[in-house]
Amino acid sequence: MLRLIAATLCLRCQRVRALPANLRSCATLSSAENRHTVEALYNLSVDIQKIRKLKGWVLHQSPVYVREVADLLKDMGASGAIVARILALHPEAILCSPDQVRAQRELWMSVCRNQTELVGIIEKFPASFFTSSSHHVNQRDNIAYFQSLHLNKRIITKLMASAPQSFSRPVGQNEVMVCTLQQAYLELGGEEANMRIWLQKLLSQNPFVLLKPPEVLRQNLLFLRDKGFTTAELLRLLSKLRGFVTELNPDSMRHTLAYAQDTMGCSEAELRGIVLECPALLYYSETILAERFQGLLGSGIRMAQIIETPTVLELTTQIVNYRIQRLRAHGYDIRTGSLKPLSGTKKDFEMSYGKLQLRRERPLFNPVAPLKADD
Repeated sequence: MLRLIAATLCLRCQRVRALPANLRSCATLSSAENRHTVEALYNLSVDIQKIRKLKGWVLHQSPVYVREVADLLKDMGASGAIVARILALHPEAILCSPDQVRAQRELWMSVCRNQTELVGIIEKFPASFFTSSSHHVNQRDNIAYFQSLHLNKRIITKLMASAPQSFSRPVGQNEVMVCTLQQAYLELGGEEANMRIWLQKLLSQNPFVLLKPPEVLRQNLLFLRDKGFTTAELLRLLSKLRGFVTELNPDSMRHTLAYAQDTMGCSEAELRGIVLECPALLYYSETILAERFQGLLGSGIRMAQIIETPTVLELTTQIVNYRIQRLRAHGYDIRTGSLKPLSGTKKDFEMSYGKLQLRRERPLFNPVAPLKADD
């Protein structure tokens, strides 16, 4: 009896030794998981625990193509570490057959400069690359359509990567939205010679604009026209807001503009000028605007200064306070000076801050220059 127990234990030990070291160090496999899938992923150093936590259902599927997908990615130039990151982030990739992956590679290479660029896109947007084969025809047709518009290949790849839904749907839906945008641009006085560049910038700023109903754009432009904006001003707004004008709606804009006008105590004409200077004002809710007005006024800034430089409203209260402290350290009193050094992007602020720093450190006279002698 003791010999039988010892023999059984010995066989169990042999089975444990037969398992790969990386599997022995991991938690016990779920009975429903595909053992071959888990082994193949471990051999590629993929974070299995991350997959189990977020997309564990993938480990239960069959058939899978772990090795085949990994080899195709490596053929494109992806390192082992990049392959592991891609599969951990988007494990659904292993459900794509080699033929699907090759077809996608061929499709994407029609707009990518080289395979290195494609690997970079897959690493950031794996779900956009590993799509269903049923979308392939729509993807191909949409690529051909955007190429017919003479859009830059970089813009097309950005659209495919960041807004893949727009390429998975029938090309006719994109044609309708693009025609609506072009028509609005021309009706507002845009020049046809500049339309391609304008459209590229718009799609680059907001790739999701293609997924919005064309009626939304028309409704928003009609609302703004009713608020007194001229045709030229509407074109300026459309260009500044890029595709984000489709994120708005008349009701939210009506409440925002009414609150802003009441708080700043300005006329409708002055309000339009403020919006043209700071189009982002249209996005903010009353709650956000109230917080930002309160933060600015609490820092000693006057309402007249805000009206003069409304772009300061684009900054959160935390950023405003941080920048005020840095400017104050170099002797700039934001309460009496212009708000221009305070507003703008991080790059804009650093440039303004650097100029103030140089101005403070620059000597009033050159101590090594010879003094002028009286004649």
